[in-house]
Amino acid sequence: MVQSNLAKLLLAPVSLLYGAGVGFRNWAYRRGILRGISFSVPVICVGNLSVGGAGKTPHIEYLIRLLDPYLQIATLSRGYRRKTRGFLVVDPGMTVEEVGDEPLQYARKFPDVMVTVAEERAFAIPEIVGRRPDTQLVLLDDAFQHRAVKPGLNLLLTQYELPFTRDYLLPSGRLREWRSGYERADVIVVSKCPPDLDRAAADALIEEIEPYDHQRIFFSYYDYAAPYYFLDGRYRLRMEEGIDVLLISAIANTDYLLQHLRSVARTVRSLEYADHHYFTGSDMGNLKRRYDELEGRHRAIITTEKDATRLEIHRDFIARENLPVFVLPTEVKFHFGEGDTFNGLIRDYLIAFEA
Repeated sequence: MVQSNLAKLLLAPVSLLYGAGVGFRNWAYRRGILRGISFSVPVICVGNLSVGGAGKTPHIEYLIRLLDPYLQIATLSRGYRRKTRGFLVVDPGMTVEEVGDEPLQYARKFPDVMVTVAEERAFAIPEIVGRRPDTQLVLLDDAFQHRAVKPGLNLLLTQYELPFTRDYLLPSGRLREWRSGYERADVIVVSKCPPDLDRAAADALIEEIEPYDHQRIFFSYYDYAAPYYFLDGRYRLRMEEGIDVLLISAIANTDYLLQHLRSVARTVRSLEYADHHYFTGSDMGNLKRRYDELEGRHRAIITTEKDATRLEIHRDFIARENLPVFVLPTEVKFHFGEGDTFNGLIRDYLIAFEA
């Protein structure tokens, strides 16, 4: 803790310089010197104030499941760490290197959705509508700071264990902009809450956030389904008592996931890499060694759906070494029976939308 506080203190001047830059940019948008573009199609942005870990991908998927039966949906992401540039429509047969892990995950799970990637969202949305004129909704993935587009509905996620109210600007902390940026949100979702969150704890956090009159706050958590076999999704793993688990992951924060696995497994070991890391042959060799070190008779390797897209290039190795890699599906649920209220808020926005 002392080292952490000292690091924050030493990095504070850099954070102030960074904050001055983003603060000036936001001031320019507030004063109308810079302007965001609105579009004739509804646009919902899902983002956060911090770098990674808040659960944007599962919440985008929640919106897709909610609305896909009724609307022609397109998603638009930057395609972080992809090795291509420009606007691309994502095909399920593409690779992570071409389009990024989250867009590839969307394309493979939701074949009816037009999944796209582009650095410049303001230019990409007209491209989407031009290619699919019947598009009825664009979901912007991780674009809260991309103010060149003015979304019709701004959803801000903040993680329960580290809400933006207790965080600091980069590089001292994880905030991409000043805490005051939350005022732009229409809806705030406190994500990755404990499954047994009580109302008093939720109310205390609402008081800490101090929402504006125009804002609604919801509390969400993850519901984990039975893991499916990486090489054949028809087979499921029973997370019964006595299983020993090795987690391989390259996501921003594994704390919430590890808490779940420790609640359902005998032992859990973790092999963690930086967010969006491309797994190498050396990583696979390490995975095999770490798996062989597990002593129990009932053993399994668990990974996330996002990580599974980056493990795909090592599919032959996993099959050849007979590694029992299973993928853990994640779905968002809302506390206090407020799922229907959240759904209604989304529907009300879409019904009231005027081009």
